[in-house]
Amino acid sequence: MASVPSSPPAIRVFEAVTLRQRTVGFIGRREISPDEAMLFKRCSSIHTMFMRVPIDVVFLDAQRRVVRSVRSVRPWRPYVGCSGAAHVMEMRAGEVERRGISTGDCL
Repeated sequence: MASVPSSPPAIRVFEAVTLRQRTVGFIGRREISPDEAMLFKRCSSIHTMFMRVPIDVVFLDAQRRVVRSVRSVRPWRPYVGCSGAAHVMEMRAGEVERRGISTGDCL
């Protein structure tokens, strides 16, 4: 009997609400768990200055549909953005591919 591949665990999304949360995000983290992500509402760009690990970045429209994803953004990038994005979600590098996240998906 063939085994059915298991789907990745659900993502625990932490919303960056306060100025401190929005400023710090994943800065300083040595590791990001595969089941966690950070959401920045009313945002269309991010930076990875002072980050220690690469991240995947997903840009969402107001209805939370994926309009662009950027895989494995290295630390110390001053700008990664997307015209027309309303929100940005950051997650561990490799998760966009592992989870099969594509343009048009609703998250």
